[in-house]
Amino acid sequence: MSQRNRWLIRIFFIGWMAFLWIFVKQPYEFLLLNTFLGYIPIELGFHLNASQPKSRVIFWITFVIWLLFYPNAPYMLTDLFHLSLLSPYAADGLLKLSIHMWAYFSFMLISTLFCTVFGMWSLGHVSNAIAGRLANHHIWARNLIIIVLTVLSSIGIFIGRFLRIHTIYLITSPNFIVNRLMTMWTPKMLMFVVILSIMQLLIFGFFSLIRQTPKFEDK
Repeated sequence: MSQRNRWLIRIFFIGWMAFLWIFVKQPYEFLLLNTFLGYIPIELGFHLNASQPKSRVIFWITFVIWLLFYPNAPYMLTDLFHLSLLSPYAADGLLKLSIHMWAYFSFMLISTLFCTVFGMWSLGHVSNAIAGRLANHHIWARNLIIIVLTVLSSIGIFIGRFLRIHTIYLITSPNFIVNRLMTMWTPKMLMFVVILSIMQLLIFGFFSLIRQTPKFEDK
């Protein structure tokens, strides 16, 4: 991704965060924090590639931080369930024609698409960087890394959604986190991880196909 596009993404993010801070009210105030957390791995991804940072130590430290925050990007997909708070259906079973409802639907969808699409770019970019450093850019290594990181992301989404543990708690309450993590492994949890992993891999696959489509195709 070019530097110009990276700055366009940053400018949009700053503007969108300001918009959410000013206009989004309860019960959707969480959208500001979740969008911010979803952007962190995108920004970190800008600073990782096969040759940068030159220091291996800095690269892997940055990668670990990226990995801790990456689940926040696809996590936004699960926030769409909060649209039910708007009570979108009228008494006759049809969707309401409420400007307030459709405005908040748009806010949710914009944040979700932004974090998911550019989060998937970050996943592919970081996987390329790791494959370049460890496996000389072999495609099998890149694909394996993507699968592993996606499974870890799904585990992270489960932790955030059902255990209500955010990344910031790693700093504020580490003992509490360890206790919750040790007891979370159940059949339902594993099925959730499988479902979310398949969903994320499909989205990543669609995203990759779109990126490979030529800008101008012969009719």
